[in-house]
This record gives sequence, structure tokens and C-alpha cells, in this order.
Amino acid sequence: MNLLKVALRRETALTVLALTFASGVSVALVVARIIWTWKLRYGFLAWNLFLAWIPLILALLAHEKYQQGAGRSWRFFVLGGAWLLFFPNAPYIFTDLIHLTTRFLPHFWVDLVLVLMCALTGLVLGFVSLFLMQAIVSRMFGRLPSWIFIAAVAGLSSFGIYLGRFLRFNSWDVLFQPVKVYHGIGQSLTEPWSNTAPRAFMVLFATFLFLAYVMLYGLTHLQRAMPAASPGEAPN
Repeated sequence: MNLLKVALRRETALTVLALTFASGVSVALVVARIIWTWKLRYGFLAWNLFLAWIPLILALLAHEKYQQGAGRSWRFFVLGGAWLLFFPNAPYIFTDLIHLTTRFLPHFWVDLVLVLMCALTGLVLGFVSLFLMQAIVSRMFGRLPSWIFIAAVAGLSSFGIYLGRFLRFNSWDVLFQPVKVYHGIGQSLTEPWSNTAPRAFMVLFATFLFLAYVMLYGLTHLQRAMPAASPGEAPN
């Protein structure tokens, strides 16, 4: 399957190109900061942006499989499972704000904007992939189940981000260190309820993801509410 051909279809080409441009600018600014300060402190942002692209690539491939009538094949479900596994990498970049709080930095505001730019790009990358997967779920099961799917993904993603930020697991650890991940999940579920900070984080981050997606979803449907151009009026 030609990934470039799939990504640049008429329905997705503009979005993919816009995200490519935003990612390129973000990485270029990260490189500029490294050259400016001679420090690799924020080089990880480029890697995290690369990881944020993985769920979009998987969603595009899964969507293409569904369009080809292979919506219930094992390949489709493998792509869907891999997408869910890697999806938390997209919004995870927002937690990189923690690197701004370890100590006072002379370029705090510059670094804040840099992290937020990468985080926003990663979030939109994830949401575009989520939109594609929701479209599949909606066609297969209906609109209401598709929104239940969105809520479930938000909850699972916040838990995945917790595993990454608090317990320091990576997505591929599910394959290469499954026993360690299993024990980590068990520990997070059985530790005393007196430690409420991680659970509060998961609930709030899941709420953030869900509300942010709802707002972006509303923006994508704004054009439908715009009045049609009158005769002789130039289109926007």
C-alpha cells in the first residue's frame, strides 16, 4: 500500500500538508534553539513529534482498509489496535511542560512557546487520526457509539499518558517488556487511594482531551452553518 498516495488523497491532502508544514516549522525551531544555545535540552521534542505522526499514519491505513471493504479483516483490527496503542503519544507532548518547572531558565517564555507549538501540533495530529477512526466506528455502529468510542479513547489515552509520564513506559514496551508493563498497570490500579494526584491527573486529562476534541469537531462543521454565497458574490 502506497502510504504517500493514501495520505495525499483529495479528502486528506490539505490536512496532511498543513500538519507536515506545522511539524517542519516546529522541528526547525527546535533545531534553531539547539544551535542558539548549544544545548540538546529540547531535542526530544522532535522525537515526540515523530511519535505523534504514528497514530495518524496508522489511522490513514486503517481508513484505507475500511474503504476497500476490509473493515472486518485481521489487518484492519491490527492497524486499529496499533493505532490505539500509539495514540497517547500525540497528546503526551503537553506533559513535556514539566521540563519548564525543574528550575528557572533564562529563556522561559521562548521555551514555553516552543513546547506549546509542538504540543499543539501533536494534539491535532492525534485528533485527525481520532476523527478518521470515529468515522469508521460511526459507519459500522452508529453515531452514538462513535461518541462513546471517543470518550473511551480519551480515558484510555489519559491512562496511557500516566504510564508514560509517571511510570516511564513507552508504547513499544507492551511488546518488548509486557511483564513489566503488566506489573506497572497492576501497581497503578492497586496502590492506596490516598495518593489521589495521579488519578486526578488521569480524570482531568481525559476531560481535557474529550472537550478539546469536541471543540475541534465543532470547528470542522462550522462551514456547514455558513450562509451560501448570493448570486454574483465572490466565494471565500
